[in-house]
This record gives sequence, C-alpha cells and structure tokens, in this order.
Amino acid sequence: MPRPIRALLSASAFSNNLKVASSCAGKAKVWAVLKANAYGHGLERAAQALGAADGFAVLDFEEAARLRGCGVRKPILMLEGVFQAADVAALGRHALTPVLHNAEQLRMLAGADPGAAIDVYLKANTGMNRLGFDAQGLRDAYQALRASPRVRAVTLMTHFADADGAGGVRDQLAAFERMLAPLGPVPRSLANSAALLRFAAQTAADWVRPGIMLYGCSPFGQMSADSSAQALGLRPVMTLASELISVRRLQRGERVGYGLSYEAAGPMTIGIAACGYADGYPRHAPSGTPVLVNGQRARTVGRVSMDMIAIDVSGLPGVGVGTPVTLWGEGLSADEVGAAAGTLSYELFTKLTARVPVVEVP
Repeated sequence: MPRPIRALLSASAFSNNLKVASSCAGKAKVWAVLKANAYGHGLERAAQALGAADGFAVLDFEEAARLRGCGVRKPILMLEGVFQAADVAALGRHALTPVLHNAEQLRMLAGADPGAAIDVYLKANTGMNRLGFDAQGLRDAYQALRASPRVRAVTLMTHFADADGAGGVRDQLAAFERMLAPLGPVPRSLANSAALLRFAAQTAADWVRPGIMLYGCSPFGQMSADSSAQALGLRPVMTLASELISVRRLQRGERVGYGLSYEAAGPMTIGIAACGYADGYPRHAPSGTPVLVNGQRARTVGRVSMDMIAIDVSGLPGVGVGTPVTLWGEGLSADEVGAAAGTLSYELFTKLTARVPVVEVP
C-alpha cells in the first residue's frame, strides 16, 4: 500500500475562487497567475480548472510552451518578459505577451524578429524598486514601442508592494498616474490579489492579475477574521492529508523527537503522522503548529522530521493508527499554518515535493 499522504486538489474550489476574483474585477479582464507550476498545484491542471479566465500569466517560456502544448489558446502574459534575444522568436511562435521592464529588453525586441506583431506590457517602477522603468524611461520606451511595426497594443502596468499592508496603494497609484499623464489614455493593469480585494474601485483598470486568491488563500494571511480566506469567500484548492501511523503514551518528563526539544509536562498521548519536511511540510514549524486530527484541532510537538511529525492527541476520542490528519486545507487554512510556522501559504504550496501523490477531487 502507498504511504498515507496525498494532496487533494479541488476543481470546484478553483472555479469558486475565480468567480470571486471576477466579481471584484467588474468589467476588467482577468489574468490567472499560474507561475511556479501554478503555486505548486500543477500548471496544466490549474489552467483547465481556471479555463474561464481571460488569460494566463507565467514566468518562463517552458511554462508558456506547456500551456500551448495542452491546447490553451487564450493570451499568455510573460511576467518577467524576455531573458535573452533568442526568446523573442518564441513570443511570435507562441503568441505571447511580454512584460518589458528594462532597456535591454527593448534592444532585444528591436534587434530580433518575433515573426508576427505582438502585444506588449510596459512596466513602471512606482516605488517597489524591483523591475520597471522610471518616468522618463517609461515615456521613451512607450514612444519607441508605439512606433515599432512589431508591436500591436501596449498596456502599462505596475506592481503594488503593500496592497496587503498599512501602506495600501495610494502613493504608488499616484506615482503611476503622474508617470502616465503625458501618454494620454492607455490600457492599464494594476491589481494583484490584495489590491483587487481591498482597492478594486481604484485598481481594477483593464486587466487584473490575481494569484494566491485563486488557490484559496488570503493575501492578507491571518491579519484579522474579516480578511481570512473564508471571510473573503475563498475555498482551499489544496488539502494536504495524511494519517497517523503510530500512537503512544508519554509520562511527565519524557521527550519527543530529534534534539529531545519537547518535554511532556504531564501524561499525554501523541500521534505520529506520515508527513515531514521531505514532503514539503516546513521543518521550522514549531511546537503548537495547528493540525486537524479526524477533523478536530490539535497541535504539533517537537521537531519536524524528514518523514514524520508528532501531534498531541491527548483527549481526542477514537484516535488510533489510520486516523485521518489534515496538515492544511479544508477546515484548516494554509494561511494559519504558514503564520504559525513563520512563513506564508505561498511557500507551503510551492515547496510541496514530488513524492506527495496528487488526487484530483470535484
């Protein structure tokens, strides 16, 4: 029999979350962000489940080719644009829309023929200071692209650094408006998940780019009850499920796991679940990280091992070998687990390893 761990992926949850994003977007079109193998959920699987989106956004050309290879005909946005001149040919071959964010990319496009006219996005740096042109560079780039016979439409975009935090989008949005003022009316793409959920009226524009919300988690993590995934109407797509493979009693003073870092304060029962950091569970998750055992809340104790974690199951009825365990997902948001482990749901999803079997569920 296979080891009792699996990732259950729900197509109906994908569909629900896209509907939430589309509702927030209003008349704007939706790029479903599928970077990093669809946040660890499987690129082709996510594209099929999110087929009602207006287009898909990825990072590398291998992902774009895979989407075209599985029959996707909708627009594909390359979030980091081209990396070398040889990539320009792939833009035309696969009908891809690159995000251009530096002068070298403009030179690559000018010096190589994509084979067909393409749409492009032009990125403005409004304060995040990762990618994008400054005000003068943006104006020069825009004029050059509008004059190029290799370019059809140009859309302007930026990325918000603190849409999920106290800073919000006001300053970056104001900077964006100042940068675009000399260009006149142009199509725009602004909102990520956080901006779409908090500031849709100001940021929906022409295209939105939701990511984490499509996978059923909140871009705000565990900030407050009203910003939780459940409160936002989102459903978890991934449920990481396992079972107990051992149950044992401990007496006061006995210790658990590597380093013997956890000491029983009194008599207790622990269960050992078949899940560890080699499956993608965070090794740094401390004692007290929440789990569900047979649908009931419990907590981890001791260090996470490569293949196992220990759980305090004291007082839980009917617990034994084979009792189901939920590490995150249905009934226990990955946001909460991530917060307990000092990280984010994004990292939990993208670090799920290949040895965990995937089971597709409705």
